[in-house]
Amino acid sequence: MNDSFLPNDYKQQIADYFNRRINYDQEGDFHSIVAHHLIQCADIQPRQHILDIATGTGLVAIEAAQIVGNHGSVMGVDLSEGMLRRSQAKITAAGLTNIELKQADIEIIDFPDNSFDRIFCCCGIPYIPNIPTNLSRWQKFLKPGGIIAMTAVAETAYMFRHILTKIAQSYDIELPNWNEAIGTVEKCNRLLRTSGFEAIQVTEEQFGEYLSLESAQKLWDIIIQNPLTSFNFVQPLNSEQLQAAKAQYLAELETLVTDQGIWNDITLFYILGRKPISP
Repeated sequence: MNDSFLPNDYKQQIADYFNRRINYDQEGDFHSIVAHHLIQCADIQPRQHILDIATGTGLVAIEAAQIVGNHGSVMGVDLSEGMLRRSQAKITAAGLTNIELKQADIEIIDFPDNSFDRIFCCCGIPYIPNIPTNLSRWQKFLKPGGIIAMTAVAETAYMFRHILTKIAQSYDIELPNWNEAIGTVEKCNRLLRTSGFEAIQVTEEQFGEYLSLESAQKLWDIIIQNPLTSFNFVQPLNSEQLQAAKAQYLAELETLVTDQGIWNDITLFYILGRKPISP
């Protein structure tokens, strides 16, 4: 499963973070539901060859492998060695022999042009830098007529992200907008068009819920451990500033409380695009 690569500090944080979360697919049914729906959208057929980017614990890879059968194949790529170990254990338990796993940086790993019938990236887009550049690379890996299938969250999603952005501004910290290129239906369509895809489809599903104030408060510890926020927000602050930021976060939550709780929007996009059959 090992591939030679030298991740930068940010990518190493991502790998370390997911090495600690190897059972994240057992924390609830969100990830399994999303993976299954994305596979259904992509219309996988027997004998096809699949690339699963940010494969994690293999939710997409394993279901896809069962569909393509022994005359098809699945390549799963991920930064996290821990995730891949978990995935391999599940693959072995399922008796599947048509999945190959690689620990690699998807920005560096290369495949021959026209190699895959389907490329998936389920819940991994926020952790991959330079989405437009990478999407153009991935398009080359697809066979003509092949389909890319991805998920992304809307700009409206995750109330804590909006609070954190407001707090960061008070410390002159500019947080990167990790879904800047893909945070609305219009942006998804534009991104795929400029990356060379056609027959683009974007559908939405709402996974949001009302949180109790106590549950929303507990999110702080999860937020500061996530590399998306830790690398850009936590590291620039000293311990005193971080405590002040937490106090500001808790105060902001108080203003969002309603009779039903605090609404946490989780609008998810399922994004499909086809590589043209003719150039």
